[in-house]
Amino acid sequence: MKLRNSFQAHISFVLALLLLIVIGAVYFAVKAATVTAASDQAENQLKNGTRVFERFVDFRARRIQYGLNWLTNDQDFREAVIDGRPQEIENALETFEASLRDSDLFVLDLQGKIIISILASLPPGQTFPYAQALSQARRGSQIKLIGILDERPYMMVQGVVLAPLPVMRVVSAMPMDEVFAQELRTLSNLEVSFLGVKDGRSGALASTQPEAMSESIVRFLRDNPPGPLTHFSEFAGKRFLGQLLQLANSGDPANGQVMALLQSPLDQTLQAFTSLDRKFLWISLAALLASLLGALWLAREVSRPVSLLAAAAQRIGRGDYSTPVVLKRRDELGFLAKAFNAMQNGIAVREQQLAHNALHDPLTGLPNRALVMERLGSAITARRSVVLIYLGIENYRLISESSGPEGLELIMLKTTHVLIEALPESSTAARITGNEFLLLLENTQVDAGVAMADHLYGVLSQPLNIDGHDVQLDVRMGISVYPTHGQTAEELMARAAIARSDAAALTGYLQVYQQDRDLAHQRQIQLIRDLRHAASDGELFIQYQPKLDLRSGHVSQAEALLRWQHPVFGVVSPAEFIPLAERSGSMKLLTDWVIEASIRQLAEWNRRGLHLQLSINISADDLRGDGLAQQVQALLAQYQVAAQQLTFEITESAVMHDPEHSLAVLRGLRDCGISLSVDDFGTGYSSLAHLKRLPVQELKIDQSFVRNLDEASEDAVIVRSTIEMSHNLGLKVVAEGVEYPHSLDLLKRWQCDTAQGYLISRPLDAAAFESWLNELRATA
Repeated sequence: MKLRNSFQAHISFVLALLLLIVIGAVYFAVKAATVTAASDQAENQLKNGTRVFERFVDFRARRIQYGLNWLTNDQDFREAVIDGRPQEIENALETFEASLRDSDLFVLDLQGKIIISILASLPPGQTFPYAQALSQARRGSQIKLIGILDERPYMMVQGVVLAPLPVMRVVSAMPMDEVFAQELRTLSNLEVSFLGVKDGRSGALASTQPEAMSESIVRFLRDNPPGPLTHFSEFAGKRFLGQLLQLANSGDPANGQVMALLQSPLDQTLQAFTSLDRKFLWISLAALLASLLGALWLAREVSRPVSLLAAAAQRIGRGDYSTPVVLKRRDELGFLAKAFNAMQNGIAVREQQLAHNALHDPLTGLPNRALVMERLGSAITARRSVVLIYLGIENYRLISESSGPEGLELIMLKTTHVLIEALPESSTAARITGNEFLLLLENTQVDAGVAMADHLYGVLSQPLNIDGHDVQLDVRMGISVYPTHGQTAEELMARAAIARSDAAALTGYLQVYQQDRDLAHQRQIQLIRDLRHAASDGELFIQYQPKLDLRSGHVSQAEALLRWQHPVFGVVSPAEFIPLAERSGSMKLLTDWVIEASIRQLAEWNRRGLHLQLSINISADDLRGDGLAQQVQALLAQYQVAAQQLTFEITESAVMHDPEHSLAVLRGLRDCGISLSVDDFGTGYSSLAHLKRLPVQELKIDQSFVRNLDEASEDAVIVRSTIEMSHNLGLKVVAEGVEYPHSLDLLKRWQCDTAQGYLISRPLDAAAFESWLNELRATA
């Protein structure tokens, strides 16, 4: 007993000494950490307030933008702007004062000259100081622009009146004054100050701080550079943590600087921790006393719980997660026992989850490829009839770009919900890639599978509302059937994928696998693979189709047409390999080869005294880069060919993929001296309204309107009207697909400039074309 008591006393003394040291160290460490935490809290408050500040500024800018959108789309305002009636414009502006409150409005023409102004310092007739900067911001997709007007900081937002092209600009300028600063202070709990500096002169300070601090704040703003660093400052005996931001974003230093100072009061934060420090002192003393009293009890009770926990650890190590640790204690050892139980339950759940994740899609929870192939194999083994629907979302990438990752995930979840609700319980819906699903319908025939696909298409084609925007899925499906289309899971899967690929390439949304489509699919794969090396292997060649000048009867132009002599399949039609090149990303490689080969041929003909203008087709992929004009210029210089001997033919659909960038590339080509022609006019996006924006000199009427041209047909009305309107726009007109003499006579009568087609000549290789041209000239 004495030994036991002596042992307990020794443990109690050691524990008491350790507790005294630990609690004392913790107290002083916490006291030191309190000061650091106060500073960190002030700094976090400053960072959070800075983010609130930036988001609120963006929110106000978007709010102003919404008001401007209402204004610029208002029928009365647009009519007043288009007619140029200042008084009616002002009346329309007064109608929208509520949605654009606290803002000064300016109406500008497209050159930036002020038509109507609210500020007296910027009267009508002057050029708006930030007109060019606002245009650049709009091109850069920036909503707001911050600058200095009337020696005060302003946040400016621009709207454009379209009819349908831009005709006028409306600028809403909101002053960043004391009212704006107070509103920011309410939201961010920070002191806010704004100052504009232009030409070395400071404007009036707008601040939430007392006026007595104004001079010190102005001096601080002028003496310290803006940036992400946190500044410690003291004004009128008060300490602050602050961050200095530069808001002006016009890109021109001559427009001045707008600076914002965000300050978090450090003294208030430290004061909030004073009571906490006192409370922690009393808590520490109480904890020390309680620890001394419990030392003996802890020494006596510590051995039994430890042995129980050790036994539990050994059991968990052996993989037994079913037996819990029973320890009815409320101290740390009891908590540790609960933690042991939670740990073993967590390990069991994670093992189950890992097994589930190995066979299911992590986003939708649907079976993945491995699990659906396993179920398909089981159905085949049991000889149950199976319909496999391979469903793909064709506009997946476009949805991802427009809706973002969160919107895309929401769309996938809604699609999953539709599939689960539509399929019977015995069926399986699986997600096998990001945009592809596989539907396994057991004990089902092909007719029922087609009916199910029709039902799914009807449901999935309904627009989905994502964050206030309607998103419509472009769904294509392919069907394969066991045992008709294959005897293994891999065969059925591959053939359903082929059917889905056919559905994407053809009209409609659904295709049932057709026998021998594997061969066509393998041919496409072989062509895509070989297309990358066709130019380097010498398999590509060009044929030239003459273009007849209908006024002079001479041929001084031709179109370069790409052809492919495949070593296995022979001559492959452009209608087959051009779409494959566009899908596989090889189109630019082909265009580069055609351009160089055509320029090289022009140089050869020039040396022989045969001076021609050659037309070359370029695609949407060629307009995506920035170096096309420089590349062509380098080739023209290398082969000493004049730029006027080239004409690039483009379709309006190619330009519409990225209009702004495409127009910049076309202007660069036009500045080099290369002529531009609109190909396939009358199809796709073609319209005379779009022609106004394109820097083209020629229009090419699509052959579908010319091939069966008859004076009494609807095509005649279209062709004749197009020729007249194009001439009024200063464009030359080429009619392609001329195959009959009466069609040529009609085109001559309607004063079409150029004709091209089999009536004149089929496409010829270079030698045959040269011989044909020499014979034509000799006959003439």
